[in-house]
Amino acid sequence: MKRVHIPVLLNEVKEVFKDLEDGYFIDCTLGFSGHSEAILSQNPNIKLIGIDQDIEAIEYSKKKLSIFKDRVEIIKGRFSKEIEKILSLNLNIKGILADIGVSSLQLDRSDRGFSFDSEVLDMRMDKTQDLSAYDVVNFYPREDLEHIFKEYGELRNYKKIADLIIDARNKKRVESAKELSELILKNIKKTRKIHPATLVFQAIRIEVNKELKELESLLDSIEKYKPKGAKVAIISFHSLEDKIVKNRFKKWAKSCICLNEYIRCECGNNNDLGKILTKKPIVASKEEKEKNPRSRSAKMRIFEFKS
Repeated sequence: MKRVHIPVLLNEVKEVFKDLEDGYFIDCTLGFSGHSEAILSQNPNIKLIGIDQDIEAIEYSKKKLSIFKDRVEIIKGRFSKEIEKILSLNLNIKGILADIGVSSLQLDRSDRGFSFDSEVLDMRMDKTQDLSAYDVVNFYPREDLEHIFKEYGELRNYKKIADLIIDARNKKRVESAKELSELILKNIKKTRKIHPATLVFQAIRIEVNKELKELESLLDSIEKYKPKGAKVAIISFHSLEDKIVKNRFKKWAKSCICLNEYIRCECGNNNDLGKILTKKPIVASKEEKEKNPRSRSAKMRIFEFKS
């Protein structure tokens, strides 16, 4: 079966990383390599290092990118760990891209447990890891469920949702994503255009894959090595991720790092690591949103380190 995958903000990503003369480009979330293929095609002298934890995506991308031969290296692992190893090699890094979201193909595959009608309850991006959505739903204590629904789903009725799940699992274990979504749909009023289980699923997925910690670790590693002249583009899909990226970029762009109580600057006022290239996040065009509804929540922020 032929796969169809639409990389989000593709034209905007190509614009950010056009005219890269040489060096390396790191795609922290290779996925099904839509962004990477475009970067390699428009920059014939650039080399790619792609990272992904999904073996299915890796095998697919190896075949897709084989036309670029020795310009491509693909690493299986979490980008939070692999990025530091790569940056420590002191390579000529020209660009770093992270698309912090679940790919369309992962969402659409019923056996991955991300979708509302899936017959399994999984949500692992790396299927070799132990923790799955099944474990979270069926074994997490009440206070932990409340925490993830409040913090990761930003749900006001987080206590009610935790109660629903606990009441259901006390009768029998929740076996599938379909069963979970139907439980939410049956008991929670639809107050927005989105399915009432959307933010519940988001919260569980973030917990299973430690997504916010992964993003923080990625930014920590980039900050540690400060790749000279490199552009960093982060695409996020919900407010928690976007806030993390926005605040970190602001920190990197801050020239004066003196405490607020200081009357005058004593730090030298030259501590900025580079500049923010996006005053406001780049979002999908009207045309893209119509063609790819999943692009509606995408936001891309860009930072450029000093040369």
